[in-house]
Amino acid sequence: MNHIPLKMLTGDRARYVGILSGMVFASLLLSLFGSIFVGLIGRMTAPIEDAGVADVWVMDPKVTAIDNSVGMREVELSRVRGIDGVRWAVPMFRGKVKARLANGNFQNCTLIGIDDATLAAGPPIMLQGKLADLRRADAVFVDAAEASQKLSQPERPLRLGDALELNDRRAVVAGFVRITPSFDTVPTLFTTYQRAIDFAPPERKPLTYILVKATDGMNPSELARRIERETGLGAKTVPEFSRSTIAYIFSATGIAQNFGLTLGLGFLIGLAVAGQTFFAFIQDNLRYFGVMKAMGATDARIAGMVALQSASVALQGFGIGVGLAAWIGYLARNSALTIRTPYWLVAAVGAAILLIAVVSALLSVRRILKLPPAVVFNG
Repeated sequence: MNHIPLKMLTGDRARYVGILSGMVFASLLLSLFGSIFVGLIGRMTAPIEDAGVADVWVMDPKVTAIDNSVGMREVELSRVRGIDGVRWAVPMFRGKVKARLANGNFQNCTLIGIDDATLAAGPPIMLQGKLADLRRADAVFVDAAEASQKLSQPERPLRLGDALELNDRRAVVAGFVRITPSFDTVPTLFTTYQRAIDFAPPERKPLTYILVKATDGMNPSELARRIERETGLGAKTVPEFSRSTIAYIFSATGIAQNFGLTLGLGFLIGLAVAGQTFFAFIQDNLRYFGVMKAMGATDARIAGMVALQSASVALQGFGIGVGLAAWIGYLARNSALTIRTPYWLVAAVGAAILLIAVVSALLSVRRILKLPPAVVFNG
């Protein structure tokens, strides 16, 4: 008998399209804005994940986020290196500089200085040039995504050998790199630690972070607590620093609340549209359900039919909505918008659409179950 409720559902085209539209809209909104939210979270922690060689980040105790840094004395590097369980420790400079372009304009940039000797924690992907080229005089690596945009020369993209001016000092482009886009959307430049100190405005405490690699068998979390006890500095593992950065940005901005409100409204609007339309569909077809009850169909059978109708349209709406969100994400792949759709987000959207279907079915089936079979013979 399963074909009967499905024919009833698709037979009323107007109601069917209305229910399906509600499911598609909810699925699209939840998938798209959920993917944008996940992409933004990825941008928040991108600088931490891109410097993937380190197990522990050491910083001033007051630092809570990657771009909320405070300088430390350079002697702290030797203190950290002397702690048991540390295989190696290297300095990192991370700060903001203004780059003067060939056309005279200025562009704010993030400047990252990595260890001169080892070049550890360098850019994750080299597109042009070699990592060793960073040791050349005045050399900097440039984020390739910004070479043709914010850092472009007049009428052409930035090229190898072009010069920038950082804090009245000459910097020469020695390579192009690919990095994960950061949350602040400003161009990123890489150079050596000592050169970064020269490029940046002078500070009494230039050391921003110390990146630490644990010895074999040493738990990074345990090592971080040991560093904190013995030095009085802050120390966080990569997951801890990522969570701290996300929490800081969430507390300092309204991103979480805005996206939460948008996702909540998407769910409620989908529920309202689909639920109301499905209820109206059931109302229009009460006489047919009355005939089935008069013919001996049990309440469980009737409820199963309604559940099949609701689940069928929910599955179709979920598939179309997620497909549209994926298509939009594909179109925006080269834009400044970062869209990430992990498998758990798709599962969460599917669960939300299923919940909409269940609530819609429950609101509708109560009217049928209270319907006396004799109603079919009335009037």
